Amino acid sequence: MSDMSHTGLPKDVGIAANFRLLQDVDVRLSVEVGGTNLKLRELLALGESSVIELDRYANELLDVLVNGTLIGRGEVVTVGDRFGIRITELADQAPPAL
Repeated sequence: MSDMSHTGLPKDVGIAANFRLLQDVDVRLSVEVGGTNLKLRELLALGESSVIELDRYANELLDVLVNGTLIGRGEVVTVGDRFGIRITELADQAPPAL
């Protein structure tokens, strides 16, 4: 059988059409500064002036995630009076090894 879908269109055309349908779907982009593990007693002891040391150095790039999936890394910038992120690396686009 040739490279045609059941509609008679080449597969690439069908994939492109489906992708166009998804382009307006909302996704959540977030930036992760770092993390740490705490014991529950340490968490309960936190107050307004508490400082929590994270597992990332101040000069490291931040993780950029879409719906919880890492898509790249970047650095913090200011855009007017707000924070922004400048993408400096994109995640490897190869599918994960099985």
